[in-house]
Amino acid sequence: MLTAVAGNVRASRVGVIVVLCLASVGTLLCVTLVLGALRNDHAISGDLGTATAQVEQVLFDRTLIRFETPDGVAHSPENGVLYPDGLSAGQLVRIEYDRGDPELARVAGRTWLLTLLPVGSTLVGIWLVAGPLLWWLRNRDRATVTANR
Repeated sequence: MLTAVAGNVRASRVGVIVVLCLASVGTLLCVTLVLGALRNDHAISGDLGTATAQVEQVLFDRTLIRFETPDGVAHSPENGVLYPDGLSAGQLVRIEYDRGDPELARVAGRTWLLTLLPVGSTLVGIWLVAGPLLWWLRNRDRATVTANR
């Protein structure tokens, strides 16, 4: 009987650790995403170039554009344009890019602040699931120990 209780308590504690680790990794990824967007914006602003780009394709994970720099070289950033919300194929859009690395481009006037809403929503979702689950696991752990004393 005592070993079954110890096994249940151990399983609950492992569950708590797993849930905490998963929620923490999700939180770390969200924070990293915001910091990456901030770094990209800083790089673009540090050596700012502007151009008009044509939206080539709007895919699930990126929006591909094509633009020319003043030296006449055409660029199509492999990872797409930053902050592409609301763009559609064929549209012309003003962009800002890093002149030292034209692969890094964003829609003009849009900044890292646009990442806060989706990332914040994701964080709220992560912890709305993890919080009650952690509470349930801890209470189940306590109830098992109390019932078997």
